[in-house]
Amino acid sequence: MSKGTKALIGWLTVITLALTAIGAVFLLFVGKGDGVAGTLWTSFIHILDAGTITGESEVGYPYMLIMFLTTIGGLVILSSLVGVLTTGLDAKLEELRKGRSLVVEKDHTVILGWSDQVFIIISELVEANESEKRAVIAILADRDKVEMEDEVRSKLPDLKTTHVVCRTGDPADPDDIAIVNPGQAKSIILLTSAEDDPDAQLVRSLLAVTQGGQGDLKCHVVGAVSESRNLPAARLAGGRGAHVVDANDLMARLMVQTCRQSGLSVVYTDLLDFGGDEIYMVEEPNLFGRPLSQALHSYRTSSLIGVLTKDGRCIVNPPSNAPLQPGDKLILIASDDSAIKLDGSRPVIDESAIVARAEAKNRPERTLILGWNAKTRMVLEQLDQYVAPGSVTDVVTDHPDAAEAIRKIGPTMRVQGLNFKQDDTTDRLLLESLKPGSYDHIIALCSDDVAPQLADSKTLVTLLHLRDMSQRSNTRFKVVSEMADDRNRTLAQVTQADDFIVSDKLISLLLTQTAENPHLSHVFGNLFSPEGSEIYLKPADHYVRPGVPVNFYTVAESARRRGETAIGYRVVAEAQRAPSYGVHLNPDKSVQMMLQATDKIIVLAED
Repeated sequence: MSKGTKALIGWLTVITLALTAIGAVFLLFVGKGDGVAGTLWTSFIHILDAGTITGESEVGYPYMLIMFLTTIGGLVILSSLVGVLTTGLDAKLEELRKGRSLVVEKDHTVILGWSDQVFIIISELVEANESEKRAVIAILADRDKVEMEDEVRSKLPDLKTTHVVCRTGDPADPDDIAIVNPGQAKSIILLTSAEDDPDAQLVRSLLAVTQGGQGDLKCHVVGAVSESRNLPAARLAGGRGAHVVDANDLMARLMVQTCRQSGLSVVYTDLLDFGGDEIYMVEEPNLFGRPLSQALHSYRTSSLIGVLTKDGRCIVNPPSNAPLQPGDKLILIASDDSAIKLDGSRPVIDESAIVARAEAKNRPERTLILGWNAKTRMVLEQLDQYVAPGSVTDVVTDHPDAAEAIRKIGPTMRVQGLNFKQDDTTDRLLLESLKPGSYDHIIALCSDDVAPQLADSKTLVTLLHLRDMSQRSNTRFKVVSEMADDRNRTLAQVTQADDFIVSDKLISLLLTQTAENPHLSHVFGNLFSPEGSEIYLKPADHYVRPGVPVNFYTVAESARRRGETAIGYRVVAEAQRAPSYGVHLNPDKSVQMMLQATDKIIVLAED
């Protein structure tokens, strides 16, 4: 009995056969048998069907007694069999409910860990997998399988063609990770946990995946550390096949870039999610040996932004006279991979509409930072690399560590000056005294000296005060804010393109994009870095004559002659219209448009 359901069924089978043989022998002994085969069949039928005995009252008492005893034995056996099968089935269902069965799918996406990020990642993967007939996402977390499935169904009721499989286990245990079949997965996404030291869990998971006996992994692994100091250890644990990003550093870069340029947040959001245009890499043999300037105009509905060389180097905004070598891949922005098609027609470029206007010198800027946390130092360092000499940044917070940190950071600033005021950023009188309308940029940060929910509550109060002051004074404030808990992001969301909320959602989007295409980590690394080329929104009258009908081929050619790559434009008159807020990324290059002097051209440029 200790050997389980299979052994019990086997013994019941043996007992049934033995009882059948005994009944047949007795029938032959009393002379009621119909040959050996017929007697065995008669005995077997009485064991299986207790009702058979009711129609045999004319065959004599010895026969009836033997069949009666045989039938009673059959009832015992069948009852035991039903009980064994029921118990075994219940045990199997309970085992399946615990989520410990092996995932047999192939080419699936594995998610290790559980947090609020998982819903964003799943929703993005659902969009990315919409063209596939059956895509699979396997989740392994230290939670109940049924609870995870119920939560996914409640948050994401329409999974389209994607099937989500949940398993219960430790995402840092190699034996548990083997349940989700990582050896045949196409990518693995590691989520940070809600424990005190999430990076330690991430490093353990990386080691378990890459060094824990999973074999030679063919898939790529992506994850994000919460603190910059843990990035080298995480990358060492992950090895060459892992792509680990610094979440704090990335969010600091996004805050600085989006607060300085109106509409840039919309561009980044469009590139990071799967809802609009995405970045693809394609090999185009027809363009090998030809200059990239020809590739720039060879796609009508796609925009060239760079090249991935055959030796793995990612070059954003490459020189237009450089030839495309065999093995190189073009980095393109497109609505879908099916939309990437070479256009054989000759592009129509209006030379008379192209202008060559010099860039205006950057003027000093004033930035207001409300709040303080571990990312503030990175924000100040990034600002110092972008702003013009003579710029000033004012920091206002009641964080206990801010004053000492400012005293140390101040001398390291090269071009901007720092001022510090210790006060409560939720105080309406204080905010009014600061005159926020006089600042070029405002950044609201969540303090890390209190619980995340309380920090978000204080940030929300600050944002509400700023919005009310903006409405009362009829002055537009450009505010970039941060939410410690992504669930509070929707509470702070407003229909303004320049009000950007930085949260874990951006990290989730970046991880998902990298999981689908690992080379994108280098592309986004270049775009978010102050070195090299970044995305800028520059005046349209620096490229084409305002008020003149032109197509985007002409705009792209004008940008090319300036050493830049045009990828879209923004119509300022549509700046308040959701959801694009006037931003037209990757437009059809043959369509005529009319730009005004106040409109912007979205370009990749070094400054």
